[in-house]
Amino acid sequence: MTSSPPKPRQHGLITARVAYGGAIHGATPLGGQLPSDASELIRLQLDDGRVVGEDQVVWLPPFEVGTVIALGLNYADHVKELAKELSDRSAANSAKKPEEPLVFLKAASALIGHRGQTRRPADASFMHYECELAVVIGRIASKVSRADALSVVAGYSICNDYAVRDYLENWFRPNLRVKNRDGGTVLGPWLVDASLVPDPQALTLRTTVNGKSTQQGHTGNMVHDVAALIEYLSAFMTLQPGDVILTGTPEGVVNVNAGDEVVCEVEGLGRLVSTLASDTVFGR
Repeated sequence: MTSSPPKPRQHGLITARVAYGGAIHGATPLGGQLPSDASELIRLQLDDGRVVGEDQVVWLPPFEVGTVIALGLNYADHVKELAKELSDRSAANSAKKPEEPLVFLKAASALIGHRGQTRRPADASFMHYECELAVVIGRIASKVSRADALSVVAGYSICNDYAVRDYLENWFRPNLRVKNRDGGTVLGPWLVDASLVPDPQALTLRTTVNGKSTQQGHTGNMVHDVAALIEYLSAFMTLQPGDVILTGTPEGVVNVNAGDEVVCEVEGLGRLVSTLASDTVFGR
């Protein structure tokens, strides 16, 4: 007796977008849940019913991304970690620390998916990862109150927002070479439905480099929490479905080099893997 092929899955609470067989597909983890064993390779069910391994596909950002809104200096421990450098650069630039969130935008060209490669410029002496909770907007949102803010969230994902500190000119106004680099913002692997994340301020974050734990944090330590950010942003700009807010990183950023594998984890959202590649790999 032969078993029937798996039925296509069009919807799920944990979803991804991948390229396979010459086409782009929606996908879910087989069985609808992420494995508890982090070392276990995930099997994916494509929206046409086929089942493939996670290493057989090219991972894309897990949703159609709109505006990318990023936060800087949004964890108290990270601000403390950088206190001396912040003080030095602030004095050099006559900059005053803003009381409002430090917000900047990114272009779509900055984004790559899970298992992607990010270029490490040869002239960089200090390039680091930033493990972040990514908040995905699910409906049009304008002038949303804090009390209603989480109701406009479609779901959550993981971001690793690489930065080259050598290029930083002003902490309170990050320039394009630091924060808008092609392929410098890794997003995914999954879009996890908001119903599975009842409290975005109750999640642990962790980063490992080549298997060694280098960063540990908690979203409860954000300076401006998710609801406050949505209230703030929607007060002067209309948020659209697919817009994503990158909420900043905790302390523990270290230099990474070409060939390093960086894994960012956020509790309940999976593991986002990326590697650093040299200029030579990118034909530079």
